[in-house]
Amino acid sequence: MDNVLICNLSVLFFFSFLSLGEAKNLPTYPGPNKMRDCYCTVNLDQEEVFRTKIVEKSLCPFYGEDFYCEIPRTFRHLSFYIFDRDVFRRDSIIGKVAIQKEDLQKYHNRDTWFQLQHVDADSEVQGKVHLELRLSEVITDTGVVCHKLATRVLECQGLPIVNGQCDPYATVTLAGPSRSEAKKTKVKKKTNNPHFDEVFYFEVTRPSSYNKKSHFDIEDVDEVDKMEIRVDLWNASNLKFGDEFLGELRLPLKFLRQSSSYEAWYFLQPRDNGNKSLKPDDLGSLRLNVVYTEDHVFSSDYYSPLRDVLLKSADVEPVSASAAHILGEVCREKQEAAIPLVRLFLHYGRIVPFISAIANAEVKRTQDPNTIFRGNSLTSKCIDETMKLAGMHYLQVTLKPIIDEICQVHKPCEIDPVKLKDGENLENNRENLRQYVDRIFTVITKSGVSCPTVMCDIFFSLRESAAKRFQGDLDVRYTAVSSFIFLRFFAPAILSPNLFQLTPHHPDPQTSRTLTLISKTIQTLGSLSKSKSFLDLISSSGRRDHKSIEQPILLKEGFMIKRAQGRKRFGMKNFKKRWFRLTNHEFTYQKSKGDHPLCSIPIENILAVERLEEESFKMKNMFQVIQPERRVLYIQANNCVEAKDWIDILTKVSQCNKKRLTVYHPSAYLNGHWLCCKATADNTPGCTPCTGGLPANIQLDIDGDRETERIYSLFNLYMPKLEKMQEACGSKSVYDGPEEEEYSTFIIDDPKETYKTLKLIIEGVGTLEQEHAQYKRDKFKKTKYGSQEHPIGDKSFQTYIRQQSEISAHSI
Repeated sequence: MDNVLICNLSVLFFFSFLSLGEAKNLPTYPGPNKMRDCYCTVNLDQEEVFRTKIVEKSLCPFYGEDFYCEIPRTFRHLSFYIFDRDVFRRDSIIGKVAIQKEDLQKYHNRDTWFQLQHVDADSEVQGKVHLELRLSEVITDTGVVCHKLATRVLECQGLPIVNGQCDPYATVTLAGPSRSEAKKTKVKKKTNNPHFDEVFYFEVTRPSSYNKKSHFDIEDVDEVDKMEIRVDLWNASNLKFGDEFLGELRLPLKFLRQSSSYEAWYFLQPRDNGNKSLKPDDLGSLRLNVVYTEDHVFSSDYYSPLRDVLLKSADVEPVSASAAHILGEVCREKQEAAIPLVRLFLHYGRIVPFISAIANAEVKRTQDPNTIFRGNSLTSKCIDETMKLAGMHYLQVTLKPIIDEICQVHKPCEIDPVKLKDGENLENNRENLRQYVDRIFTVITKSGVSCPTVMCDIFFSLRESAAKRFQGDLDVRYTAVSSFIFLRFFAPAILSPNLFQLTPHHPDPQTSRTLTLISKTIQTLGSLSKSKSFLDLISSSGRRDHKSIEQPILLKEGFMIKRAQGRKRFGMKNFKKRWFRLTNHEFTYQKSKGDHPLCSIPIENILAVERLEEESFKMKNMFQVIQPERRVLYIQANNCVEAKDWIDILTKVSQCNKKRLTVYHPSAYLNGHWLCCKATADNTPGCTPCTGGLPANIQLDIDGDRETERIYSLFNLYMPKLEKMQEACGSKSVYDGPEEEEYSTFIIDDPKETYKTLKLIIEGVGTLEQEHAQYKRDKFKKTKYGSQEHPIGDKSFQTYIRQQSEISAHSI
């Protein structure tokens, strides 16, 4: 974060999206089979932040993995290490690719092959050191002048952790053509941010009477220009190989001639390794696609114009003329647009209407029901991102226990005879696999009540759009939902559990193979009829106009015992067995299955569903359905499991009702008072907070201003495409006759509306661009080179300084 940011006007964020493709031509293993088991790590300097799966027995491993993160700190290098797994010893490093931060823009969003470089300890450095140097003249008793240097080592920050520990110390050396004098700080235990604050004194020039071999006569003052002070950082190690080198700093003393005292922060540098000549292609190469951005986020009012036009996207007719849809059109990859759009709309509670609008438009353009939502469209990417954000807890409670078991137990599940290991039995493996699949499929199809509301609302919209578009296909309403919940949510989470925070790292190869087989089977089972009741439940919604649905969705039914609600003034409040039926329209009961309903409670009239204390009627497994005007329906289920099922599913379908209660009475109103709180009025507000059952909304840590800034950056990056789209709207070819080839990539259903939106976008982006330019000018004036935020050796800042100097000179 820069010095100028302390005014709370803006914040600096770093984002990175990485696509790890493949490696090729890795060196052969020095053994009989010559193959390697390789994985790749992503590192910020020396800190590992991501690890790929292990690809076994290959010298050209294919990874095909994406990694997206917000980078929480400054860094100097984005590094990629290829490791060869060793079962018996520490995994060995084959080579690395290190990209300096200032060079990342050269490779922005394009596939690039990088040559792997050798890794040696002397080049693996990170961190910075804070020094104060003071050169002073001292007059001796005889009147002779000599020079002394005081070197103060104050502190270091961000040193690498070596083998799980860091016990750093520093050596300070004054070196010249004919002398070398070294001193050492104390060791600081268990910290990579040590505070030393130690001062070392060196005699730079001495009187001529000084007679040691390394003396400097007073006439040797010019020799000072050839001297340097060197600071080396070390990790104190108990290993027999000695202490590990952490980095060094070399400063010529001649710069102190201009100022006798100098204090600054410095980046540590690698040590000279003797310029060993190594062929760059000895180690193979790695294909990467890196998208890196830095966003300076201003206060909220700066983003109002652009944010407002984005949030209105769901209401624009047609939706293809909206700002959000336009962003998807101009971005190179739909994923680029989907990530900030989804986060912005989730933050402001507009994700469901937005996705409903773009999904409905996509369905209208779809000709074949078998291809519905199968492409990588903006709709698909937005739903994927929403499920990943909103469904993380859902995955944890649904899949994590079984995934953990699979990773720990290591049951063989290989069903390919060619891949069977010695001692494995094909039939046993099939049975192991069948059991895992059955358990996972069962836990998924019974998890409908846990599905987040926002996902249910989206699935409801997909279901309705698909059913309306393809009225002759009765299955399309299911395939529209299963294509996401099974194919793009549960199956990918099973296949790569580390990407969904179900495991910390990629599973080992055998477990990974087991998860692959399970994932493929779950994809197939998701389209079968046995999953329809689950799909019905998760695609029901309490937020919609129920009359818009042709056929109500049956969610649950069965016999239970109910107590009369006392609708008649003199009626008996006795208990009777009734057939209960729940759809996403209403909750009803009748004498027997198929009879006309005796009572119907619209879903929107269910204000709370809670357990009822046993002492109320001396009956177990009772719950209450609370309605307007404090009317309560008391129900007894057949057992505790069934009671919980009914409570969960009733809560699920009603949890979005606007008038849901926050308090309730856990006991009944009998004999003129509430048994729980003894209040006498039957309309007394509840005395106990409602449990709420399941959360109605997903609470996410999202900064709306940051997401708007990210969207601004994308619009700014793709400004030529925005201008080309404007031309397309103004071109006669858009209105009449065939489109010109250069415009054919854009979806423009209404040129006039699209043009209006484009104009607003370009104006908003232009205003923000001016604010960023002013921010950079202010930053240039206030930032000090050599400060803690911009240590000496920061090449990216030096480049920035040079650019700003050129801009300033040009302006003058």
